[in-house]
Formats: sequence, C-alpha cells, structure tokens
Amino acid sequence: MRIALIGQAAFGEAVYRALRDAGEQIVAVSSITGTRERPDALWAAAAADAIPLFPTVDLKRRDVLDAYASTQPELGVMAFVTHILPQRVLVVPAGGTIQYHPSLLPRHRGISAMHWAIRQGEPSTGLSVFWVDAGIDTGPVLLQRQAPIAPDDTVGSLYFDKLFGAGVDALAESVRLVREGRAPRIAQDESHATYEPAADDSNSGIDWSAPAQQVYDLIRGSNPSPGAHAVLAGARVRIFDSRLTLRDGAPAPPGTILGSQDDRIDVALAGGVLHVLRLQRVGGKKLAAPEFAAEPGVVVAGARFEDGAAP
Repeated sequence: MRIALIGQAAFGEAVYRALRDAGEQIVAVSSITGTRERPDALWAAAAADAIPLFPTVDLKRRDVLDAYASTQPELGVMAFVTHILPQRVLVVPAGGTIQYHPSLLPRHRGISAMHWAIRQGEPSTGLSVFWVDAGIDTGPVLLQRQAPIAPDDTVGSLYFDKLFGAGVDALAESVRLVREGRAPRIAQDESHATYEPAADDSNSGIDWSAPAQQVYDLIRGSNPSPGAHAVLAGARVRIFDSRLTLRDGAPAPPGTILGSQDDRIDVALAGGVLHVLRLQRVGGKKLAAPEFAAEPGVVVAGARFEDGAAP
C-alpha cells in the first residue's frame, strides 16, 4: 500500500521502520526537519532512503501540498504530529488518513492526553488509532489497546514503557487491516468524551492544601514536562521525580520541608509526605535532591514551599 507518513522524533522513525519492514510502500514523509547538526530522527531516516520529504509546517503552502499529492498515497498515517494541519492535507490520500492518539478515545482528547489521565488519578489508559475527520480527535476508531497506569508512573514512563512500542505495533496493524479491507470505523460515544487543554505552567502549579494523592498525581502528570511548580525562597521551582508516603493527618503544615535525606527532600502534605528526588530552579538545570539542597539556607527543616501560581 502506498503510504504518506506524517510524524516526527523517535516515535515517527519507529513507525516508519515498522511500516517499511512490513513491506508497505512509503511514498512520502512529512516531518519537522530539526537542525543541520541534529536532524529530526524521522526526517533523517527517510532522507537516507531517498523518500520524498515535505516539512510539515510547509504543507499549508499550495505548491508543497501539490508536490505531496503528486506522490499519490493511498493512505495517510499520522504518527506524532504537533502541527494543526488543514483538512485538505488529510484528504489527499485516496483512502483517508489514520492517526495515533495516546488515550482510549473519546476520553482525553487533546495534545496532553497522558498528562491528564495521570493527573486525574486514573488506574489505566490506552491508545487509539482513529480515522481523522474535521474535529480534534473525534473521528471513528479503528483500533484500541489498553495500558495500566502504575501508582508511580509518570508521563515519561507511561509513554516510553507502555505506549510507545504498543503504538508502533498498533499503527502497523492498522495499516494492514486497511490494506486487507478489514479496518472498522467505530463511532466515538460523545456521552463519554472529555477534552483537556495542553499541560503547561497555567495548570501545573501545586496547591499544597490539596490532598496528598492529588498533589502527587499532578507532579507525576507533569513529569518530565512541564514540571509541576511551586515557590521556594521567592523563586519558582519545578518538582520532577518524587515518591509518596500516605499517612493520616499532616506531619506539619502542607508544603513544609521536613528535612533532607541522602537522596531526597521530604515535604509535608495533607495526608502524607512527598519524597522529592529531582528538582529544577526555573532557568537552571534539573538537579538531584542532594545537589539542589547544597545551597546554604534554602532547603532547611521548617522552610516552606508556597503554592505555584499561573504565570
């Protein structure tokens, strides 16, 4: 089958190689380009195989779109796309376009699906491959796979350990089903639909008065990006790798630093203790807790994190 692949980064490259190894004919690739010193992984892989390449940002241009269409794809495959593409790009392939999304649609439509599944304390999520239509993640579902969310999973571990490889396999299977004429189009149940905004600093501030599990879920659901943030000694700090111990009551007012151990900084929560392992002062590097605590007079027992406010 003649495939036009739109994607980027390691996931896009992995999908490209899986489709190529399955014997599909990739006739066009659209991706971000990266830089001369560090080209995007998908861009570089397709360039090495002399596949016609189209910068995704330029697909809105008529001349680029015409050249893209001239490759005559039968199916479009969107692997990891961060650009909003016009509908005319998606209908170029004769058989339409399918897309990977890291949630069980119709739950968690939007660009930060994994973040919100973790932030909302859900025990499981999954992935969907769906037929693209004019809406945002609203098209008919072709295939879905479930994945558990472990109590200490972050966005990073959920993606790389559970949804990356499964997503590559799901897209390859979906293309095979389309080629064989067996791909379903299952309408999404709008009564179960949710949509959340992009996870960014406007919704990643820590409210230390919130229940311990809720604070921890926000931190996990913001790691590795954008990082849940709070204020310490007048400076914004992002908290990344952490662990949680639940207990009745609060050992001190929530947000209070209880002490610094060999590998962590302990912070009081409403109903537990947060063991912080990695932090970052805004504008600085991510540091292990002992390095962060090395600055005199900042991380001391009794000092207190303040709530993180939207910028």
